[in-house]
Amino acid sequence: MSCTASGEGLVLASGSPRRREILETAGLSFEVVLSDVAEDPPEAGESADRYATRMAREKAVAVSANLGHGIVVGADTVVVLEGAILGKPASAHEAREMLVGLRGRDHGVTTGIAVVDSETGRVETAAVTSTVRMRRYGDDEIAAYVASGEPFDKAGGYAVQDRDFRPAEGVDGCYLNVVGLPLCTTGDLLGRVGLVCVQERVSDRSGRCAGCRPGDGPGEGRG
Repeated sequence: MSCTASGEGLVLASGSPRRREILETAGLSFEVVLSDVAEDPPEAGESADRYATRMAREKAVAVSANLGHGIVVGADTVVVLEGAILGKPASAHEAREMLVGLRGRDHGVTTGIAVVDSETGRVETAAVTSTVRMRRYGDDEIAAYVASGEPFDKAGGYAVQDRDFRPAEGVDGCYLNVVGLPLCTTGDLLGRVGLVCVQERVSDRSGRCAGCRPGDGPGEGRG
């Protein structure tokens, strides 16, 4: 497959502004097409890797089915605390409970990525997990953050790089994964479906995740 390094023909199957910013920072051109796939809860016994990858694949395949050509990227991010998978809070009470549970503890953040070639139907998937160390923020900080409305479109109810709340003390692993899209892994998947020039461009920009550190990546959270 021929391609240009700008990523012409690339489609992002996500409405997340964080994922858009990550791809834009890599200098890629792409179209955003939302899927109509509902984010159902995990199946009984389903691991975070399997769940996030399944959701990413379903979103990408759904968008790809309506396209005649192009490469579709789907992604889904979840927070994992002691084996429990946390999605986006549905209420202020649920957001507060998530933030209280995460406070002062380590947890995992897993992003599943799926890349679909609309012409051939080829699908490549991967999952990346990072560990986030949360600080011991106060109850008043939680209340103010929940009142701001920020938690409701983010897995686990927080944005890792929120400049006011600043929930995390540190991240082990890919930082952009916690934001919502591990750029280096996404580039690898694009290379597998033939967009080698895009893979090379992304690798140059991501530094094989060397640049995935707090303050280096765009966005205020994930979607």
